[in-house]
Amino acid sequence: MTLPLDGILVTDLTQNVAGPFCTQILGDMGAEVIKIERPGRGDDARAWAPPYWGDESATFLALNRNKKSLTLDLKQDGGIDVLKRLVTKSDVFVQSLRAGVVGELGLDVPRARELNPRLIYCSITAFGTRGPLADLPGYDPLMQAYTGLMSLNGHPGGEPARVGTSIVDMGTGMWAALGIVGALRQRDATGRGAEVTTALFDTSLMCVSYHAVGYLGSGAVPQPQGSGTAMIVPYQAFRTADGWALIGAPSDTIFARLLAALGLPELASDERYRDNPSRVQHRESLIATLTARTQARKTSDLIDALRAGGVPCAPILTMDAVMQEPQTLESGMLVSAPHPRLPDYQSVALPLQWDGRRPGVRRVPPRLGEHSEDVLTAIGYTRDDVRSLRARRVIT
Repeated sequence: MTLPLDGILVTDLTQNVAGPFCTQILGDMGAEVIKIERPGRGDDARAWAPPYWGDESATFLALNRNKKSLTLDLKQDGGIDVLKRLVTKSDVFVQSLRAGVVGELGLDVPRARELNPRLIYCSITAFGTRGPLADLPGYDPLMQAYTGLMSLNGHPGGEPARVGTSIVDMGTGMWAALGIVGALRQRDATGRGAEVTTALFDTSLMCVSYHAVGYLGSGAVPQPQGSGTAMIVPYQAFRTADGWALIGAPSDTIFARLLAALGLPELASDERYRDNPSRVQHRESLIATLTARTQARKTSDLIDALRAGGVPCAPILTMDAVMQEPQTLESGMLVSAPHPRLPDYQSVALPLQWDGRRPGVRRVPPRLGEHSEDVLTAIGYTRDDVRSLRARRVIT
């Protein structure tokens, strides 16, 4: 299939999660992504293990398919020249360096535009470009803490809890990719490049947007709700005879269906539960009554009964069960590709389809520096130049 970003060249000067997730999205959409890595160490995520798959970090493998790896020592004479040549030939430059470092390299926005007026220049930052924290580094859990997300997670009275995936990093990567695609569309119309900037802090704040608006409107500080939510009841996990199930009844109609499925139709006329605001007010008594019914049934039996009654629900699965779930297998979200080191290699696909087809893995996650020579010769260096750069340890 012809992918939407086929023919777009991306220089990727990022590491960890947010930036690599952004550029993996672009790579999945067809862009040629050149991942710049430090000789010897590479992306920090290469060492974020266990778990390993073979001898490679599973975290790195999950975030770096459809890319080429070029090792480049930017502290050696010639390293900056290679990077500038790449930027000159690129459509997109994505960087996540600490504040000020990209300027020291001579590749801040004004100077990059001098090299390439059509360049889409994307900066993935911690706290943005202004404000008292703008110069500080940042990581996903720090942002979950700073924006209140961690205060909302977990159970009432318990310790603050981090959301169990890098939701801020990955969200920031998605915003960055969306901004880049929008800027490319704009360039089609104007012929000019653009600057795209996003921040982990901003993304995390967006994640709590309805909590923030709720506080601004009511003055009430939102509290953790466990598996539930403050404004809808019932809408949470319920214990079963052999596990847990998530049940959602966000409307009066669905609530009535839930009561019928659990054999509690008389509660439909109970004034305490006549509408959602009333159910929120009497949360504890309602949840206790419903739990008495759910915990008497096995999870699979409960799910079957609720689905038959038109009630939204799901078993709460562990990852081993998720990987065997028929919906997972039939969705096409697990994509495989021939891998020289991992014969059973699979990855989680881009959750998009074009004309009914999902992008696959054109290139498995690279070994450190695997494509250095290929990349350099493609942008005009001779093989003698490459040997010289390698001898001077500019590349490996």
